[in-house]
Amino acid sequence: MGDTKEAILTTALQLFAGNGYEAVSVSEIAGALGMTKGALYKHYKNKRDIFDHILIRMEQRDAEQAGNCEMPEGTLEEMEEQYQDISMEQFFTYCKEQFTYWTEDTFAASFRRMLTLEQFRSEEMQKLYQQYLVAGPMEYVADLFTSSGVRNARAQAVRLYATMFFFYSVYDGAEDKESAKKQFQEALKELEKSICKEW
Repeated sequence: MGDTKEAILTTALQLFAGNGYEAVSVSEIAGALGMTKGALYKHYKNKRDIFDHILIRMEQRDAEQAGNCEMPEGTLEEMEEQYQDISMEQFFTYCKEQFTYWTEDTFAASFRRMLTLEQFRSEEMQKLYQQYLVAGPMEYVADLFTSSGVRNARAQAVRLYATMFFFYSVYDGAEDKESAKKQFQEALKELEKSICKEW
């Protein structure tokens, strides 16, 4: 039962990422899974219910990702001491892991593509796009830098996150994905050297 529910989420998200949320019907999701709509409705009430569970799953996965890298899972206000305990090495390792997560993890990469498509179609999707891919991560980095005493913390956070965000697009369009990933890692290494001086 759990596997079926997860398969529905993964398949629906891949369809949303390819065609957009509004364009995909429950019938298409069921058809891609080789099941009837009736069978799908035993697991989720409707398309919106599927989407809501995708959001829940993303929140869980984001928390797991942070936890695996021993990074704070909450805000600076909630976890001030944990923010202050982050080392530079730990932070840059997390940046590399995040890049891999958002480009190579099937669920996360599909979620990113869906939000990129849908950000112009609805206010809700624009807010989610900002939360997961733009303002949210940039603020997280700014808070980490501020709590660690990095000079010009916000400017350094913009610089670092702009590089990550740019390389998501480079990776998406690259025929040679490994080369794009290597370019990102080289750019990150240069940023690390520069930001070290401000740490």
